[in-house]
Amino acid sequence: MKQCIIFCAAGFSGLLAPIGAGDFVIAADGGLAHTEKFQIPVDEILGDFDSLGYIPEDSRIFPVEKDDTDAMLAVRRGLDLGYREFLLYGSLDGPRLDHTIANFQTLQFLCDHGASGYLIGNDYIVTVVKNGSLRFPAGAAGTVSILPGCGCGGRCHPGAALCSGKRHTLCRISSGRQQSFYRRGSGNFREKWQSAGALGSEKRPAGAILNR
Repeated sequence: MKQCIIFCAAGFSGLLAPIGAGDFVIAADGGLAHTEKFQIPVDEILGDFDSLGYIPEDSRIFPVEKDDTDAMLAVRRGLDLGYREFLLYGSLDGPRLDHTIANFQTLQFLCDHGASGYLIGNDYIVTVVKNGSLRFPAGAAGTVSILPGCGCGGRCHPGAALCSGKRHTLCRISSGRQQSFYRRGSGNFREKWQSAGALGSEKRPAGAILNR
């Protein structure tokens, strides 16, 4: 599947895979520094450029005071172009906690619009899964943490970053013949994975944090 690849201003440890010929690359504000450092061709540059410190040529300029983060602006642009899978490099380890939380909400936004996204930082990858699954190849190793969500779309607590509604998410982790089930409201679940496995989420979204 062709991807929309967005570079944000925070750090990351490297590309998960080479950028494909049909992928669309967006540099969001300070993310342009990453594309220049790694000599990655950019299809579009956008943002308010308060992080970058200057306005690049041929960029789409937005006001500093706006309703969306630069990352969300890039996601909206990708959706408008028809992309349904998003990689957001440098979207986890920045100095502003509010931006990181906003990026978590961006994953939910993508999920609600029939798309998927991954926040990629120095040590972690974060995604949201709804009525789908994540599969880990044989030989892979790491830690996965699951945080079942509500899927209320903000109806339980409008404007809240994390919903405390009582709707349940059913998650399943399977590896070989072993399966573990987890429902929202019973705490965070962590499991080491060192072989082929899968994470599934039914009916409502669940957040998955992967430590690589």
